[in-house]
Amino acid sequence: MEVDSYDVLILSDLHLGSKISRANDALHVLKELDYRRLILLGDIFCDLNFRRLDKEHWRFLSYIRKLSNPKRSVEVVWIEGNHDFGLSDVMSHLVGIPVYQEYLWESSGIRNLAIHGHQFDRLIFRNNSMLNRFISNLYLNIQKIEPKKVYLTRILDRLGARWQRLTPRIAKRAVLYGQAHGASRVFCGHTHEPTRVVRDGSEYYNSGSWTGDRPTFITLRDREVEIHEYSERIDGSDSGEERGDAAAPAVGFA
Repeated sequence: MEVDSYDVLILSDLHLGSKISRANDALHVLKELDYRRLILLGDIFCDLNFRRLDKEHWRFLSYIRKLSNPKRSVEVVWIEGNHDFGLSDVMSHLVGIPVYQEYLWESSGIRNLAIHGHQFDRLIFRNNSMLNRFISNLYLNIQKIEPKKVYLTRILDRLGARWQRLTPRIAKRAVLYGQAHGASRVFCGHTHEPTRVVRDGSEYYNSGSWTGDRPTFITLRDREVEIHEYSERIDGSDSGEERGDAAAPAVGFA
């Protein structure tokens, strides 16, 4: 089967260390697609406690390290998220790649900016350390109460972002920030809501997350940007579905 080739692959919010992290599925995507640059757009970890990482999570990290080998011809870019805060030095040694606060690059004459997005969430940004610990501990405690039923955690995850109406606020602030840095396309994570917004001649994309029942990722090829939804399909076929402002075609891998 012919493998699609992309200039850039973007995924975020795996929250490794959490019981609802879909690390195996994310690893499947990394292995099945062909791409020249991989951007890990923040919140790859749930928190700083590495003892919570299981075998699936370590396999994902091991593959990232392999990708970073110059012989693979893949540039790996790691953007720090609010849950990754304080991991820059550790990750540089553990995985062998640098960690950025934000990343700018040119693609087919278009200037792009990748930044996790918590910088535009005033509630998180102003109370970074304390609020992050509270949210992380809340999710982890819920998972301990019902380890075999993660639906409540996923519902809270989705409703929390919607309750704060994060998506339109962050999109607006991200676009303004991108424009100030000469970028007409901005890519964020953080809200866990796959989204495309066009505002004032600029585009905002959110890569979604890998903690819910509909994980998503972004690909870039020439001037084309796509938000894909991962689904396990034995026939490897694709189907399309609209999700809000974002076109999010489901993508299956044989």
